[in-house]
Amino acid sequence: MKRESTPGRLRDRAAIVGVGSTGFARSLPGSEHQLAAQAVLSALDDAGIDPAEVDGLCSFSMENVGEDELARALGMADIGWFARTPAGGGGGCATVGLAASAIATGSAEVVVAWRSRKRGSRQSRVWAQTTPEVSGVGAFVVPPGVIRPVDEVAMMVRRYMYETGATREALADVALAIRGYGHRNPAAQMADREVTREDYFAARMISDPLCLYDNCLETDGAVAVVLTSAERAADLPQPPVYVHAYAQGISDGHLMMRQFFAEDTFRTPAVACAERLWRQAEIGPADVDVAQIYDAFTPLILFSLEAYGFCGRGEAAAFVKDGGLGPGGVLPVNTSGGSLSEGYVHGFNLIAEAVHQARGTSNAQVAGAEWSFVSSSDVVPTSALLLRGGKP
Repeated sequence: MKRESTPGRLRDRAAIVGVGSTGFARSLPGSEHQLAAQAVLSALDDAGIDPAEVDGLCSFSMENVGEDELARALGMADIGWFARTPAGGGGGCATVGLAASAIATGSAEVVVAWRSRKRGSRQSRVWAQTTPEVSGVGAFVVPPGVIRPVDEVAMMVRRYMYETGATREALADVALAIRGYGHRNPAAQMADREVTREDYFAARMISDPLCLYDNCLETDGAVAVVLTSAERAADLPQPPVYVHAYAQGISDGHLMMRQFFAEDTFRTPAVACAERLWRQAEIGPADVDVAQIYDAFTPLILFSLEAYGFCGRGEAAAFVKDGGLGPGGVLPVNTSGGSLSEGYVHGFNLIAEAVHQARGTSNAQVAGAEWSFVSSSDVVPTSALLLRGGKP
């Protein structure tokens, strides 16, 4: 369905032409640098582009692999454009959006965006090394005992349950749908593990009301994508996937991972991002064929479904009920198993799966999928993409 919009210079002018990744596991051999190099070379090979043709690089501010190190190691020539985006889980879609913007404005011709992460071991997780004292701004805003991201999200979902009447059944619906996709994905860490509703409710509590199966998988792995102009994309081996719209957002009163300090807890950064994303696009939420929504924790799916307009405020629990996110549901979500079941690479594997869906090459392919939506984390400064398969 066509709709009135405000097109920018970006719409369909850049395309993702290559995607590559390492395996995903609790522990992989090699450093973050080696994993990044593997994923980038795989993506360039998929695109049919030589490393020497890359002139742009984009990553997270949390990325430990330097642009100069990557370029030198892979034999790239002069790099004329590079950028980083902050906010951890909120930055994945932004790396692709910034890359597409660089191409659309002529700042670069071939851009690689990537994320490499070795966080499978407990020793690598910042919140696992905490001391009893909290310093900096945290000394003023962190409630006692709230140490990990899961604790902060648990507070938000308790508020959500109070306001909407939702129960843990909705969280189970999300967990089972996404983990069900992962069970069918050979590359997923949980491929050999089927989770039942009984398993979900019997699992140990991590931060009430969030149990083990509400949490993502800490993972070693890397993912990369290659972008170029729509014109050049037409001559490359893979079907181009066009970056149709891209936006970022920080909502009024937001505090990182602590949205419960805002006047309206559920006017999250995703709400601010959504307003800009749909204003750029030819379509609306009802026209999206398949979605990849950031799922470090199951409640983020509920928050994002409402924030991006896939359902109304307070309606997400009903939306996900009875397999609403699964195969044949009203909106297939995280069809590779996402962060809950495939692997957690700050949501970058969601971007890869969105590309596979738009190409028609997913392990859980949605028939006729043209419009593929991707979002980054709802509870930090965030970003989102609307990708389009086929001809622009």
